[in-house]
Amino acid sequence: MPTEVTAPGALLLCRAGPHSVAPAAHLLREPMLLARAGDEWSVLVPEGTPWQHGEEPVDRVLTGWATALAVGAPWPVLALWWDADRAGCLLATGFRRPVAYVWLAPGTAAGEDEAMRTFAARLGLDPVLDMQALERLTRPDAEADARSRLLGLLAVLARAGLSLPPGLTPGEPADRLSAAVRGRPDVRQIAWRGWRETVRAELDAVEGTPLGHWLPRTGSPRARALASAQVAAGLPLTAWALRRRSPGWLVAGALLLAHGALGLVYDAGRGRARSTAQG
Repeated sequence: MPTEVTAPGALLLCRAGPHSVAPAAHLLREPMLLARAGDEWSVLVPEGTPWQHGEEPVDRVLTGWATALAVGAPWPVLALWWDADRAGCLLATGFRRPVAYVWLAPGTAAGEDEAMRTFAARLGLDPVLDMQALERLTRPDAEADARSRLLGLLAVLARAGLSLPPGLTPGEPADRLSAAVRGRPDVRQIAWRGWRETVRAELDAVEGTPLGHWLPRTGSPRARALASAQVAAGLPLTAWALRRRSPGWLVAGALLLAHGALGLVYDAGRGRARSTAQG
């Protein structure tokens, strides 16, 4: 039986633990709740609803957030969103072009089949069983609506280890989603703490990981090139977002600039420290 969706809502699924996701989430400068969603998954529940107070619809806001989170991160980000007319998902992975799929309220698919194959490949899903389940979500089904399509997608991801906390169900309004997890003992409050504290937390989180040898903080030529590329990509994206008054893409551009600039500054600081030590 189709369930009517009356208010927009959204979730951000990250294929990483909360400890890895938290530093990047702080850089979004948006109030969110962060909870574990399986052994290798986390979920971010937005507490703010900028799509209800501006010109940007929920899907565009979530596109910007997911893209910003995935920039410079070694894990993918899957955004789920819905409103009264549509529901959809978007997968962001690093600098790759985000891939999205949309269903109209009655469950009618409005995307390209190739998107589901890209989802399966980038998320490391089973190329046979999981791919068959994803393809069913693109076919006509008189009993399905947009909400049930998202539930079907979550069922596929459950086989990949995703386990959402109770109450986080597609179709629910944003305030009900945040209320469902706010009282959990393992939930982290994501709030803007200023650039200095946020960057320090991010550097501490990354330095101790196996990825530290190539991320922009490490001072390697590859890291310097990546940091420079982030700055080069962030400048025009930020300017475009300002002209379009697009808060979602503005966050993505600002985060690119921040990652790149901090990488270059950190690299310079490490260089001075090495010179002092050698002298």
